[in-house]
Amino acid sequence: MRMLAKIVGAVLVCLVLALVVLRITGFSPIGDIPGPGNYPGLWLSGEVVTTPVTDWSFASQYKTDKVQTRTWYMIPHSVTTGSIVHNGQLYLTSMFAAGVPFPEGKSWVMNVMRDPHVRIRFGNKLYDGVLSHVTDPDERAAVLAPRAKQNPRLLASNTDGPVLHLFRVLPQ
Repeated sequence: MRMLAKIVGAVLVCLVLALVVLRITGFSPIGDIPGPGNYPGLWLSGEVVTTPVTDWSFASQYKTDKVQTRTWYMIPHSVTTGSIVHNGQLYLTSMFAAGVPFPEGKSWVMNVMRDPHVRIRFGNKLYDGVLSHVTDPDERAAVLAPRAKQNPRLLASNTDGPVLHLFRVLPQ
């Protein structure tokens, strides 16, 4: 019994040490495009920007971003997502395949729907914000209009095909 307690204790100490090291160094998601082939990470590392962002136009230079959400079990979950800048406002995107339920189909989206506070990384800069799921069809159409010229199905929200969900980034 004492041996089992020592083993369990050693395993717990190793787990705590691993989490401390990962917290210090970060553990970003692997992959530069959203979707298959990407692996989620934990904490994002970088320089935290504390001044509120009023114009996200600079984010257009990045192909993707990394977003860190908060899990119910208190360990961060980060993924690679796409983003759209419309009139200086930043929107994160999440494509749900046909038949995949919202928000249950993606861990990071479930986390956001439970707790909308996120951390977003562009380059080596970290920005804290709050995500708001875009449900207004007019706002959705305005944001997606430039891309919908190439892919009209993006504007569809109740089809048998994939559905693109938008999340507006608000200041914290």
